[in-house]
Amino acid sequence: MKTPITVAHGDGIGPEIMAATLSILEAAGADLELETIKIGETQYKAGHKSGIPDEAWDSLRKTKVFLKAPITTPQGGGYKSLNVTIRKTLGLFANVRPCVAYAPYVKTLHPTMDLVIVRENEEDLYAGIEHRQTETVTQCLKLITRDGCERIARYAFEFARSQGRKKVTCMTKDNIMKLTDGMFHNVFDAVAKEYSDIESDHYIIDIGSARLADTPEDFDVIVTSNLYGDIISDIAAQIAGSVGLGGSSNIGDGFAMFEAIHGSAPTIAGQNIANPSGLLQSAVMMMIHLGKNDVATNIQNAWLRTLEDGYHTEDLNTPGHTKEVVGTKEFAAAVIERLGQKPQRFKEAQFGDSSQKMEFSFSATTKPKAVKKLLGVDVFVDTFDYDANALGTKLTELSTDNLRLKLITNRGVKVFPDGHPETTCTEHWRCRFLNPNGSDIAHKDVIDLLSNLANEGVDFIKTEHLCSFDGEIGYSLAQGE
Repeated sequence: MKTPITVAHGDGIGPEIMAATLSILEAAGADLELETIKIGETQYKAGHKSGIPDEAWDSLRKTKVFLKAPITTPQGGGYKSLNVTIRKTLGLFANVRPCVAYAPYVKTLHPTMDLVIVRENEEDLYAGIEHRQTETVTQCLKLITRDGCERIARYAFEFARSQGRKKVTCMTKDNIMKLTDGMFHNVFDAVAKEYSDIESDHYIIDIGSARLADTPEDFDVIVTSNLYGDIISDIAAQIAGSVGLGGSSNIGDGFAMFEAIHGSAPTIAGQNIANPSGLLQSAVMMMIHLGKNDVATNIQNAWLRTLEDGYHTEDLNTPGHTKEVVGTKEFAAAVIERLGQKPQRFKEAQFGDSSQKMEFSFSATTKPKAVKKLLGVDVFVDTFDYDANALGTKLTELSTDNLRLKLITNRGVKVFPDGHPETTCTEHWRCRFLNPNGSDIAHKDVIDLLSNLANEGVDFIKTEHLCSFDGEIGYSLAQGE
């Protein structure tokens, strides 16, 4: 019985590399039943703001497996990322990107590089919650959940164990973002204790990225949040040899999407010169996901043998190793010709049997509900009419008995009281009000304060409640507080 999957041929070079990939899958006996959907540029222009029509979701929900070619997002505002939409709608929480060097046939400074980046796929700044708050200030909300952190951390360790890998490295910026990235790091450390057979460590993302670029051989599996993972996975793919060779899987509970990591490259579309390897590598991952490990092994070994035999697309043209520069169709034909063969120099691919397929189910660790207390409120004010001291004087006068102005910050730095004249200020002021007795307050106290501000024409644009959880404050201190 054929296995149903959903296919999108995409934009730019998408149709060419998809045709090449599907021809190899068919020749290798993948035994797939294809349902084709239209997404991308044509659908954006047809009025679908996320680039996907309603009927396409029906196919995805039916097959639960999606092989997607690159798409083009039209220029201009109002268009939402198709990838983000699909990942979040279908709960594809894990993005998995192997980054492997194929030296000497693919030029790289790191010929032994072989690592995997596991990226949280749904949260972080990619929630896409942005606001223009004043004339010159915009914000983007970074949302991190404990369940999301635990799920991706467990997935990374389970993946490492299933692949026989020895170490999982976490990367965050929790020296600065102590609550959001701090949660990610803390949850990672807690999960790591349950996997004593796997080494674990942590890097701050900046030095971690530098180490990755310099000595990628030191890493095995890297797990990180959405934005950092997006950035370092492209870095890792490029230093391995080429972003064009990179494939990825997007895994959720019951759904999976497989795609090349490169773009649609419209400038070379229709010329039969695009390298289909990135999408083919994604298809190999899809075969493993479907339990067709023998097909995945056969395709991967044939692809490696093709590289060894020197049949390369133009992007891989390497003097001394390229025997013939071939087009997209001809490269696929060369891979098909080598099905059943094994590489001579590369390590032979062996994906095992379908009984070794990774199974992952997640149930968040339950904890007693925390005791939450409301301690105060940050009120964000938009005004050019005051400097810090004048605004502080006015807001002190408008304070209530239960909520007194403690400080004002501008772009996170304390400017009242006792600010520094050198600090650059915008019209965007965070005004922190707390109970002078240190006890908790009621929501009505916040309303009373805001009523005072409204009655005096203060343009407050945003509020954030300041809470404690089991006695631990749930908000960051200001720089200089």
